[in-house]
Amino acid sequence: MRIKELQIRIYEYEAVVELPETDQKLLLAARKAAHNAYAPYSNFCVGAAVLLENGEIIAGSNQENADFTDGLCAERVALFYANSTYPDSAVKAIAVTARNTKGLVEGPAQPCGSCRQALVEAESRYEQHMRIIMDGRKRIQVLEGADNLLPFAFKPDALN
Repeated sequence: MRIKELQIRIYEYEAVVELPETDQKLLLAARKAAHNAYAPYSNFCVGAAVLLENGEIIAGSNQENADFTDGLCAERVALFYANSTYPDSAVKAIAVTARNTKGLVEGPAQPCGSCRQALVEAESRYEQHMRIIMDGRKRIQVLEGADNLLPFAFKPDALN
């Protein structure tokens, strides 16, 4: 029998201004995108912004549907648009934020399971990890790599 240890490293910040300048810009783009969310059923408006290796920032917001299974999360909207528009440019970072009727969520906003798997797939596709910035009113958390969100993800051998 072998015992393996799982470690997840989370960097926490109290305010946007404590983040590196590139992360600040990305997070502010995600916050702006949250205002474009179509969330009439949940009133939970999520924004995401993806920083690509070529320097482009692609933003997306959640889009709900009366049939809840047909909606799409902000992370996947931004990620899929980025991958389809710039297929040769790896994702360096993604920022995620969420608002409700009271404003910015206490947070931090975290990707759902489907979005976590999509992040893992993007890392596998480009064979490199991305920085994940999760925003909240009380704190901001930053992770290096989707394995920190989904340590037992289904993935091809590229990053194993």
